[in-house]
Amino acid sequence: MFGQSKIKAIKAGRLIDVVNGIVLTNQIILVDSTKIIEIGSAVTIPEDAEIIDLSNATVLPGLMDCHTHLSWQPGDNYYEDLFRKTPIDYAVLAPVYAKKTLEAGFTMVRDVGSTQLIDVSLRNAINAGKITGPRMLVSTFALGSTGGHTDLVGFNPDIDWKGNKDFTGVADGVDEIRKRVRNNIKWGADWIKFMASGGVLSEEETPGLPQYSFEEMKALCDEAHLWGRKVCAHAHGTEAIKLAIKAGVSSIEHGSLIDDEGIQLMKQKGVYLVADIYNDDYILAEYTKKGYPEKIINKERMIGKLQRENFQKAVNAGVKIAYGTDAGVYPHGWNGKQFFYMVKYGLTPMQAIQSATINAADLIDWKEKTGSISKGKLADIIAVDSNPLDDVTILEHVKFVMKDGTVYKNEFGK
Repeated sequence: MFGQSKIKAIKAGRLIDVVNGIVLTNQIILVDSTKIIEIGSAVTIPEDAEIIDLSNATVLPGLMDCHTHLSWQPGDNYYEDLFRKTPIDYAVLAPVYAKKTLEAGFTMVRDVGSTQLIDVSLRNAINAGKITGPRMLVSTFALGSTGGHTDLVGFNPDIDWKGNKDFTGVADGVDEIRKRVRNNIKWGADWIKFMASGGVLSEEETPGLPQYSFEEMKALCDEAHLWGRKVCAHAHGTEAIKLAIKAGVSSIEHGSLIDDEGIQLMKQKGVYLVADIYNDDYILAEYTKKGYPEKIINKERMIGKLQRENFQKAVNAGVKIAYGTDAGVYPHGWNGKQFFYMVKYGLTPMQAIQSATINAADLIDWKEKTGSISKGKLADIIAVDSNPLDDVTILEHVKFVMKDGTVYKNEFGK
C-alpha cells in the first residue's frame, strides 16, 4: 500500500464512462478519503492534493466478480484436497487469494459458497482493514439436497463428512430449507446461494437435472426475501433454470443448458445471467493432472461447449449479464481472463466491461455506491496501459488499483 493523503487528484488520459458507454479524455478525478468528490476535464486541483498521474493510461471503475470462492483453490491432488486438508489449511491461504484478486483489479466480489464460515471471517477482516482484499458479499454455506452438488457423493457412507451436522448447507424439505436459510443469515450471509441442479465438479452424475422441487426452491427464496436477502441459483440444467427463475432468484449461475423459454423468462423477470465461460479451458487442461475422476472431466467436456453457445444465445436475446468467473476453480487473480471469452461469445468490449461494473453493481444492489466513476460514489478505480475497447485482454494486466480511496497497486509511478 502506498502513502496516503486526504485529497488525491487522478489525471486520467482516457476514462471509460460505463454509464453512458463512452470514453472520455483528459479527465481529473478528485478523491477525498473514500469517495469521489469531483470529476471532469476542467476540475481545479487543490494545491495540497496528491497527484496520481495516469495521463498515459485508461482508467476504469474497479471491477466486480459476482461468482468467486476466495476460500478455495484446487491443489495438486483431488483426493488430498478432499480428505487431507482441513478448513484451517484453506483459511490460512484465503488472504493470499484475496490479495491476488484485488491486485488483479477486482475491488468487489460476491463470494458464493465457502466452508466453515471462512468467507465471513475473511470479509470481516478485510472490512476492518486487517488484511488486503476486495470488498466481499458472502453466502456462507451453499444450500443443496442430500446427495446433491453440495453433498459428498460416491464415497464410503461411513465417512463422516460433516462432524457438526448443523454446520452445513445440506437440507431437504421446506421446513429444513427455511431453517438453513435462517442459519446462514444468523452466521453472516449477505446472499443466499443454492444448488438448483447438479454440478460438474462433483461426483453426483446429474448436472442437468433439478435437485430441488419447485416448492423447495420457492420456500428458500421466500424465506431469504423475508430476511432481506437476495438469492442466486447454481443451475446448469434447463428445467432447473426455469424453476429457479419462477421461484424468485435474482441471478442464475452458469446457465449452461438454458433454452429459449428460459431466456424469455430471464428477460421477463429481469434475472441476471452469471456465466463462467472461461474456466472450461483451465479445467480441461489441468484437472486430469490433478487426479480428478474421469466422470468429472467428461461432464465438463459435455457442459462447457454448450454453456458458451447458450451464453451467446442469451446475449443476443438481450438477457442481463453480470460478470462472474467461478474463481477458485482456476487460480485466483486470473479473473480478467474471462473478458476475452465474453467478447468472443457475443458481448462488445464495452458491454463486457459494463457486466463487471455497472451491471454487477445493479445485481448486488450497490449501484448507488459503486460500479462507475461518478461523483459521490466510492473511489474504486483501476487503470491499464491501453484502451480495452481496442483489446479487452489488457484487463488481464491491471497496473493501478484503488479501493475506497486507498491505492493498493501503482505500477505507473507517481
